[in-house]
Amino acid sequence: MVSEKPKSDRLFDNDGYKKRASCVCVRNENENQVLLISSSRNKNKWVVPGGGIEDNENPEDAAEREVFEEAGVIGRLDRFLGVFENEERKHRTTVYLLIVDKELDEWEENTKYGRLRKWFSLNEAIFELEQHKPVQVSYLNLLKGITDQSYLNFTSLSSIALPIQKQHSEISCSPSNSSSNSSSFNSSPVSTPSIKDFVKN
Repeated sequence: MVSEKPKSDRLFDNDGYKKRASCVCVRNENENQVLLISSSRNKNKWVVPGGGIEDNENPEDAAEREVFEEAGVIGRLDRFLGVFENEERKHRTTVYLLIVDKELDEWEENTKYGRLRKWFSLNEAIFELEQHKPVQVSYLNLLKGITDQSYLNFTSLSSIALPIQKQHSEISCSPSNSSSNSSSFNSSPVSTPSIKDFVKN
């Protein structure tokens, strides 16, 4: 077990959902290798780095701060993937793609809480997340590498989330447009599409 990270002040949106930000960290533009970190509760479980947005902080800055603190990496925000809602835990996470440029030998949550990081192939990362973080599988299903591997698991339809927001109000489960500007998107609430409706279509 690793020491659990203390809870920071929580910000909530108008619907009462906790506001979070996260980055899917990839090794390069091929988007076929993903960096995961060990869970704060169990170092044998792997998750996508991310956490709560702090007061007076925008989602982009929060996402970069979280990966720096939790994974000890620095990189470039490539594009906005969407806002994902977790109804069970009542939070909405703004997710970006980050291309890693530098990995620190030591970082804050490794030193304080024993947090680990590890590179996985895209399929391996999806397998790891399916075990205990199925909502995060939805982030990886939007990567370019998924189109080559044709991997989209519908075995747990009730757990898989589609993004509730995409740029230009586009809502789909296809890879995002790589030319989009990550800092410009519509932050107004939109309806969450049903995964079952998506499967039918």
